[in-house]
Amino acid sequence: MEIVITSLDNKYLEILSFENWDNFNEIFKKISSIKGPLEAKIFVINDSISSHQLSILKKIFDKINNCSMRIYSNNRNTVLAGRSQKIDTNFVNEHEIKNNMFLFNSKKKEDILHEGTVRSGDRISSNGNLCIIGDVNPGAIVSAKNNIYVWGKLLGIAFAGRGGNNKSSISSLYLRPLQLRIADIIAIGPKDKPQNSYPEIAVVDNQTIIIKPYIIETRN
Repeated sequence: MEIVITSLDNKYLEILSFENWDNFNEIFKKISSIKGPLEAKIFVINDSISSHQLSILKKIFDKINNCSMRIYSNNRNTVLAGRSQKIDTNFVNEHEIKNNMFLFNSKKKEDILHEGTVRSGDRISSNGNLCIIGDVNPGAIVSAKNNIYVWGKLLGIAFAGRGGNNKSSISSLYLRPLQLRIADIIAIGPKDKPQNSYPEIAVVDNQTIIIKPYIIETRN
């Protein structure tokens, strides 16, 4: 059984494999650390999941604010058990389930390298680090679970530390975004042009986003 956690706009967040029913507290910890509102899509191929097991799983999601639950299975017993628990349950064939899982797993790539300009209206998101060789224009939105590196001008909106990592950073050769966000901390980008020609980095310091020179230390 695979559990895919998505936001309500169907943006992928996390995939969890769930096989040990004695270990459901670990699932709860992982899911409750993700900020909602969320939807848990549960994919079950061939396995028969009992009504009792699903009631345990349902209680987990009921404890998480703004988290709904939906089941997709090709096993009729699982479908009937889900509906008996008043869970939104869909009977789909094995091929369709595997296609859906392939699409979600294809989004599970960690670090992403994008070459070229990110234009107004474009959105790029990474589940690891995001490195962009090119400019991020005003009106574009880039986000990453970890760090963002822009080898060019950052003029749009950048969101690093998606998921709550306030140790993440945003760096660029020309750091003048419309808005910066690191974890839960948001800042408006500076309006003045950089006074120097070196790269800059935005980090969290004392619950505030600051911008400073990005100096790479070298060792002799």
